[in-house]
Amino acid sequence: MLSNTIGWRTAVFTSLALVAFAANSLFNRAAFAASGIDAGSFAVIRLASGALALALISWTRGALRASLRGGSWQAGAMLFAYAAAFSYAYISLSVGTGALILFAAVQITMLLAALRLGEKVTARQWAGLALAFAGLGVLLFPGLTAPSPGPAALMATAGVAWGIYSLLGRQSASPLSDTAANFMRSLPFAAVLGLAIAGRSHITTPGVTYALLSGVVASGLGYSIWYMALRGLSAAQAAIVQLLVPVLASIAGVLFLREAVTGRLSLSTAMILGGVALAIATHKGRSSRTNLDGSPGPP
Repeated sequence: MLSNTIGWRTAVFTSLALVAFAANSLFNRAAFAASGIDAGSFAVIRLASGALALALISWTRGALRASLRGGSWQAGAMLFAYAAAFSYAYISLSVGTGALILFAAVQITMLLAALRLGEKVTARQWAGLALAFAGLGVLLFPGLTAPSPGPAALMATAGVAWGIYSLLGRQSASPLSDTAANFMRSLPFAAVLGLAIAGRSHITTPGVTYALLSGVVASGLGYSIWYMALRGLSAAQAAIVQLLVPVLASIAGVLFLREAVTGRLSLSTAMILGGVALAIATHKGRSSRTNLDGSPGPP
């Protein structure tokens, strides 16, 4: 899926993480469309189950104490903000509109941060980003409607929070421990949300199942892998490769929800893949080789 110019370990980690992100979209869509679970309960279960799964994994590796010391409250807050805003925004937004707002906010946040930190964004990277955004437009434009300001602002907030969370992850020396710690630190915020919706929540068995899949597999494990990938990606590359997620989610819809394969989907997929390939092939920065724990690999 990704160019080997960024290192095969980084390519593998990034590909797995993007699949997990697409799965999150699929689980959220299925939960809200078919199960009737409320957005607040979904977000709380997602975060709590992810925290529990990561704590158990850390414990089996003898790293639970390190996990309790890792991460940061800022990352935990950003993780909660993303999960909660994402769920509530999708109550009213269409899938296409929500995805476009989310990923536009992510790209803008991370690219602005890259420029602020003095990271050079080359002309080829800008061209790749433009081509990928054009592909997103081809994919999403026919289904777009003018969104309500409130839900649109929530989804933009989710995108900014995820962008900041990803930027913080680039400093992680122990991705699994830090991700576990961040999920644990998100729980006080999730508890406040749970108390706020007490008496108004609507829990369903399918909804809980989707929330558990989202929390344990697509979020907990997926974000740990993403932290591993981030050590080998520049901020600009990390922003751009995430544009693959709407494509992967659309393909998942075809495979699992029996959505039709269209020429528009094929064209947009080619444009986005081409744009991402153009952008990530320009990376000339630090080594992207990593060990399985995310620490720097041999030079």
